[in-house]
Amino acid sequence: MKLIPIGIENFKEMIDKNYYYIDKTNLIIDFLNEQVIFCTRPRRFGKTFNMSMLYYFFSIKEKENAYLFDHLNISKNKEALKHQNKYPTILISLKEMKSSSFKAQIISFSNIIYELLEKNLEILSSAQLTDTTKKKLNSLHDETTSIEDLKFSLRVISNALYTHYHQKVIVLIDEYDVPLQSAYQNNYYDEMVDFLRSVFSSVLKTNDALEKGIMIGCLRISKESIFTGLNNFTSYSILNNGGNEYFSFNENEVKQLLEDYIDEIKEWYGGYLFGNTEIYNLWSTLMYVKNKIQDQSFKPVSF
Repeated sequence: MKLIPIGIENFKEMIDKNYYYIDKTNLIIDFLNEQVIFCTRPRRFGKTFNMSMLYYFFSIKEKENAYLFDHLNISKNKEALKHQNKYPTILISLKEMKSSSFKAQIISFSNIIYELLEKNLEILSSAQLTDTTKKKLNSLHDETTSIEDLKFSLRVISNALYTHYHQKVIVLIDEYDVPLQSAYQNNYYDEMVDFLRSVFSSVLKTNDALEKGIMIGCLRISKESIFTGLNNFTSYSILNNGGNEYFSFNENEVKQLLEDYIDEIKEWYGGYLFGNTEIYNLWSTLMYVKNKIQDQSFKPVSF
């Protein structure tokens, strides 16, 4: 019996430790067919894990981990494999931006940019870049830059990566809506919208260095506010049929996981309908399986 991956969000850990994994790598093919994807799903439906999977597949720095995909569906797609580990890849998560003030949120975002540059130190001294660009990058790295410069930080970094590697950039933004939730709750929503609108538009819309991008979160924020000027994305929401098979489990996958108890699982954890696809809550289903393995008399509870 394989290990049950409760709380595992890192794709490499999932594969290396041989956790039970239902193959979602066909998401990569859909991603290759779009310019920018905007995806919303509830909590605990595998969003962050899928972002990790995309990172390991596309990142030029993860060539030694190409084996992770050897026996998965994507390995059968020769066209998709031409893109494997080809691109400089930016992966950031805004999940820690939960501060009660706008000033504190800017500090949090500045730290996210610092950590991103720590993973890409080669561009700070790249002979391919101008002194002006390197000065901007070092200012971002030292966390001494202005709010206005932070608004365009991801575009500056992606352009620097493009120049250094001579290859356009994949941009992955996870939990994009978390800072907006905190802003709404603490009465600085307009300031936060203005800031993030500039961040997202500059990197995903007005950016010649962009190959492809994806933003994922729980909430759909009004296009009229945060996405003004960003009209080049494909939306994967729970109201349409795009991408529903890639997040959490559908009924056939639950049957594979624990066929003998499908009726009990369906009664307690089914009932989500994304487009025309019936979906089961990922976290609850895995907790059920874990407890069932330990105790065959276990009865479901709601998580």
